[in-house]
Amino acid sequence: MTDRKPVDRRSFVKRSAGVAVGAVAVGACGGAGGEAPAVQTNPRVRWRLVSSFPRALDTLYGINDYVASRVEAMTDGRFSIRAYPAGEIVPAFQVLDAVQQGTAQLGHSASYYFTGKNPALAFDAGVPFGLSARQQNAWLYEGGGGELMNELFADFNVMAFPAGSTGTQMGGWFRNELNSLADMGGLKMRIPGLGGEVMSRLGVNVQVLAGGEIYQALERGAIDATEWVGPYDDEKLGFQNVANNYYYPGWWEPGPTLSFYVNRDAFAELPSTYQEILRGVTIEAGEIMTARYDNVNPPALDRLIAGGVQLRPFSQDIMEAAYTASFELYEEQAAADPTYRRIYDAWNAYRKVSDRWFATAEWQYARFAFGRTD
Repeated sequence: MTDRKPVDRRSFVKRSAGVAVGAVAVGACGGAGGEAPAVQTNPRVRWRLVSSFPRALDTLYGINDYVASRVEAMTDGRFSIRAYPAGEIVPAFQVLDAVQQGTAQLGHSASYYFTGKNPALAFDAGVPFGLSARQQNAWLYEGGGGELMNELFADFNVMAFPAGSTGTQMGGWFRNELNSLADMGGLKMRIPGLGGEVMSRLGVNVQVLAGGEIYQALERGAIDATEWVGPYDDEKLGFQNVANNYYYPGWWEPGPTLSFYVNRDAFAELPSTYQEILRGVTIEAGEIMTARYDNVNPPALDRLIAGGVQLRPFSQDIMEAAYTASFELYEEQAAADPTYRRIYDAWNAYRKVSDRWFATAEWQYARFAFGRTD
């Protein structure tokens, strides 16, 4: 591990409100030329942001354009960021490499794509039967998870800021109906990360494909099933046209959090004003992305069902087998790696306490209210 000081996410959450207020105050006190003195003395900076996602996904990818426009507006155009979708500068699964090497100063991805570099990176995004979106946010910002993850990211010369969550994802699209765990054997499914490892243990032939490659693979039968995100993005990619069975829940992604990766050297060269603006804007962007998904997914699901999609739950034996396999996998990886053990033990202790609370109020309310039609 590195001895570089990790980013304290909790402290920058508390500073973010001050950043926004400070930016307004500075703008109000501008000089004769109308430009804020604190900004005027700062240099012009041009950064590149590379994403793992295609431009067509206006919520998942669109948050990058949001960050770029907000940073530019808050610095009077002196700090500009240009966002690039997957494949335009680097492929989807090379975003972390690009930021580490300085090809781009900023990246946007899901950290479970990079578990080949270190399996513990998955905890930055989310793991099977892990934390919900709110729980994951609480762990990263307030529960010590952000500090643990940034100690790990420092080995890649990167800092990671949360970039919002999609909320609990769907279980994906299947060409054929699943009646039991036995139907998983030999199934060819696109699913990355730890979810893919668990599926493999259930007998699935796991494939890892970038978002732009999935539709054709499903259409021509190269895969039998795919997971992606949820109704809004899945509808945009057209999966309902080539597979009719839509399963839930996405137990491998109960609250997946995306990340903005920042090259540490590039960040250190920024004026402190720009550093604080970037920190604050990523928090703002994360909240907005989650809210957007919560807004667009419900009507998208209604449209899919109205179009003839069959909504189906995973069977109980699939859920039980997946749960058992997930925690067996975590224990195996923790036994093999002290760093993984340290992160996993902290995460698991937090999960147990948080689950007890959410089961008390949130779950009981949801059981009563969410299924009602009156």
